[in-house]
Amino acid sequence: MSRARAAAAATTPIRSLALAATLGILVLALFVPPMFDGLSGAGQRALLVTLMIIVLWTTEVLEPGVTALLAIVLLALTRAADGIRPALQGFANPVPYFLVGVLTMGVAVVRSGLAERLARSILGHARGRSLAVYLHLVLAFPVMTFLLPSATTRSGILIHIYDEVFALAAVPRGAPVAKAVMLALSSINRLASTALLTGGITPVMSAAIIGGMSWTGWFTLMAVPYYTIMLLGAVLTWALYRHGLGQVLPTPVPAPHTPLSGVEWRTLGVILGASALWLTDAVHHLDPALPALLAFVALLIPGIGPLGWADLERGVGWANFFVIAASISLAHVLGTSGAAAWLGRLLVGVLPGLGQHPIAVVVLLMVGATALRALVPNISGFLALALPIAMSVGAQAGVNPLVCALVVMMTGDAVVYYPAQSASALVIYERGHVSAGEVLKFGVWMTLVGWLAILAVALPWWGLVGEPLTPR
Repeated sequence: MSRARAAAAATTPIRSLALAATLGILVLALFVPPMFDGLSGAGQRALLVTLMIIVLWTTEVLEPGVTALLAIVLLALTRAADGIRPALQGFANPVPYFLVGVLTMGVAVVRSGLAERLARSILGHARGRSLAVYLHLVLAFPVMTFLLPSATTRSGILIHIYDEVFALAAVPRGAPVAKAVMLALSSINRLASTALLTGGITPVMSAAIIGGMSWTGWFTLMAVPYYTIMLLGAVLTWALYRHGLGQVLPTPVPAPHTPLSGVEWRTLGVILGASALWLTDAVHHLDPALPALLAFVALLIPGIGPLGWADLERGVGWANFFVIAASISLAHVLGTSGAAAWLGRLLVGVLPGLGQHPIAVVVLLMVGATALRALVPNISGFLALALPIAMSVGAQAGVNPLVCALVVMMTGDAVVYYPAQSASALVIYERGHVSAGEVLKFGVWMTLVGWLAILAVALPWWGLVGEPLTPR
């Protein structure tokens, strides 16, 4: 998809100032000696480069893919990474390849005709009501999660279906109803996955760090808090775009009802087959990228899938691959350089002295996790750093370590401040309905929603199911 809008906006004075500021940061990274106790020169340069890349991604001074490749160059050039190979670590990670497989599924849904079929069905049920289109999407998230656990998979498929909805209803790109749907896809959609232990990177990695978590135990702890955040997030989105959600959509001429074609059945079979492999990973222990790549290959085999390679060149946003890989590289270098550990100590180092005030511990954990999440572009890097620190703080402060870990996880998981922080958000952003500034604004609002859900719902609920804030 063309990013002409972003390219044109890059000439504005604010974006020119942002580019000048990032160049200034680069000079600091190259020439300024270490300025902070406990932070090495490589760690300082890694932090500065990361901040520079976040500014570029958020302000859209450069195309996201260009910024991603610039991140790799700067990590090696500034010696934040020990050479080019460590800087390319993200490209050896399975996650970018998982994303490509998922995006290919979305293209196949369009090419096979399934997207138009589903889009017409959605518009038919909505009867021209924008709010009904939005509610149809939000209410489908919890149900679809059991069939397609990965939020990225759902986003990669649903984005094409709803693009088709807007095309059929003649909704212009970036219209309020489109913004509401796309922000729900990029933010609320992810939360449905974390309620399930098999829902993606966040629950799997968090449960592994915490230890001793079963599928039912995780669902018992997380379903009520996460479905509450989803509900509050849905209400927030409606409040921000309620005028657009009152818009009447033109209903397209109904297409004659026809049974699914052979290519539609085969495409559906490939997608459900990949989903079955994801749901049964406890049995076969395959990395989630493998079913995604198997689906990728199957959908490109003549006589089975609907795609040729030219379809991928047009339909897959390849910038997504580079942005996700670069964000993983940034997180890796922040860890290996010692910058992440130093940042974690800086953000939460004062907490162990607050043992007499458990709610104050929770509040400051949320504040520290929010600041850390804004700086760490990759959720895996955030969890790997923040959860062990939170559990240690809880143990020293006399607060339930499991609760501390879940508070930090929810704080970081509930928000996306810039598209590169989430694969599903990046997929949505590439469609051009929402800007990086709108993603940031919505992320700030969702920060408040997450805090409210933790304090008013999660803490009381966890106490009811046997995990109180302080030991009895």
